[in-house]
Amino acid sequence: MLVRLGALAILLIGAPAAWAGEISLKGEYSQGGLVIGSAPPGAAVTLDGKSQPATSDGTFLLGFSRDSARRRVLEVRLNGASIFKRDLEIKKRAYDVQRIDGLPRRKVTPSPADLKRIKAEAAALGAARARLSNASFFRSGFAWPALGRISGIYGSRRILNGKPRRPHFGVDVAAPEGTPVRAAAAGRIAFAHAGMFFNGKTVIIDHGLGLTSAYLHMSAITVESGATVDKGAIIGRIGKTGRATGAHLHWGMRLRATPVDPQLLVPPML
Repeated sequence: MLVRLGALAILLIGAPAAWAGEISLKGEYSQGGLVIGSAPPGAAVTLDGKSQPATSDGTFLLGFSRDSARRRVLEVRLNGASIFKRDLEIKKRAYDVQRIDGLPRRKVTPSPADLKRIKAEAAALGAARARLSNASFFRSGFAWPALGRISGIYGSRRILNGKPRRPHFGVDVAAPEGTPVRAAAAGRIAFAHAGMFFNGKTVIIDHGLGLTSAYLHMSAITVESGATVDKGAIIGRIGKTGRATGAHLHWGMRLRATPVDPQLLVPPML
């Protein structure tokens, strides 16, 4: 049986004779990486023993966190028998430190009333992500949602007004206010919010199998929840709403609970 692991073909000995297909894996084996895999329909896929959703034709996604362990175990089982098991070596990354000053004090240290609002907004966002589909919009591929100067990168440790805060889980593209923001891939609008405390005007797109993209700090939203959009469709305009010091788009990607690096999904920006 021939199995493709990235560009590498591996011959498996002793696999069930009832299946003579291929398993393919394509993507970045690094912290923050996303891998698109293909297995026989009906196969059960696990990563470190945890079940991974798949489409009816056997397509599945693997996401590796910012601080993922260096060794991950992928297994595919068909009709109760293991047909593929491999240790995946995940590349370790070094992350920059980004210092941002000049933010309003309450955007760094929220008041009790602000915290109540933040909690409610997080619950609404969580509820939207819990309704994600088993579709495969991600097959459209990915493109930059906006062009401009890259002002923030995935994984960087952030110091806001001199206070250490959570790492940055996305890429920031600085561009003039009003610049169109486009869907990075085809999908369904899972969430549209006119003004979150931290994120400002926000859109979340469901690309299937728990993969979502997030577009933050916009000045305008031009789509509604539930709408289906093509890759490249205009969904809003760049702005500086929420916690922002200037006009830019924060573009994030997440596979279920795991933020992945959007820049690993697209070619270098021209």
